[in-house]
Amino acid sequence: MGAKRESVKIGFKKERPVLGLALSGGAVRGAAHIGVLEVLQEYAIEIDCIAGTSIGALIGALYAFGVPLDEIEAFARELDWFKISSFILPSTGLLSNDEMGRQIENLIGDVAIEDADIPLAIVATDIVTGERIVFRDGSVASAVMASSCLPGLYKPLEYRDRLLVDGLLVENVPVRATRELGAERVIAVNLGGNFTYPKPDGIIDVMMNSFEIAVDNNTKRILKAADVVISLDLTSYSRFDVDDVPALIDEGQNHTLARIEKIQHVARPCGRLHRWWRRLLSSSERLPADKVVPQCE
Repeated sequence: MGAKRESVKIGFKKERPVLGLALSGGAVRGAAHIGVLEVLQEYAIEIDCIAGTSIGALIGALYAFGVPLDEIEAFARELDWFKISSFILPSTGLLSNDEMGRQIENLIGDVAIEDADIPLAIVATDIVTGERIVFRDGSVASAVMASSCLPGLYKPLEYRDRLLVDGLLVENVPVRATRELGAERVIAVNLGGNFTYPKPDGIIDVMMNSFEIAVDNNTKRILKAADVVISLDLTSYSRFDVDDVPALIDEGQNHTLARIEKIQHVARPCGRLHRWWRRLLSSSERLPADKVVPQCE
């Protein structure tokens, strides 16, 4: 692993914008994120910071700590969501995801978010206050576990005097969290693009459709702040069947290739004026509030 980076703002010294990647939730469908990362690597698109929600937090954390993509793929193929969950007596949830935390630590150790090779943020929700919680330090395993606690199914995680559940309730595609890391350009990966809702056969289906409609409507607003959106229609894939992992990786690759020209455009070197402003920002502690770094043309 590389040396600790104090701040993504070192990107101001580069000749291009600071490029961030926002990875959404979606359970096993998150294997598509691996395909996205493979194409970005193939085209030498350097990611300066990553934010993730739920499975996006898991994939993003492994990548940020330097786990090779082939190892992440092998991990995803074995990620049986029922084996990494344990049944508990019904109280605030039916399952516990403690085993997920142990598997994360087996892969990257008991590490802290702030020590990632690539600056990392993980999004969760405080189920008591409704607040959006963004982890930029502390235990990676605990933050990923919190971000992945689907309410009603998983028991909320008690951490730092809060009761935390899945970040999808507040920011399923963490574009804002990526900006807060210092990203000037954001590539957003939405695993719920063009999602269609099956006709409900019972009360559970009605509840699930209602839940997903609310999340999707919030996501549509969030995506307006992204520079590039990779939106995947994965309706035909199960949220929990690991047999779909190879096909999901292919989906991620194909959808990223379809957007690669746009990605290359936003990641290209900046013009002379923009570089001058970036050098000024990197050497000045304070600037007038109305002085904003111009966008690359």
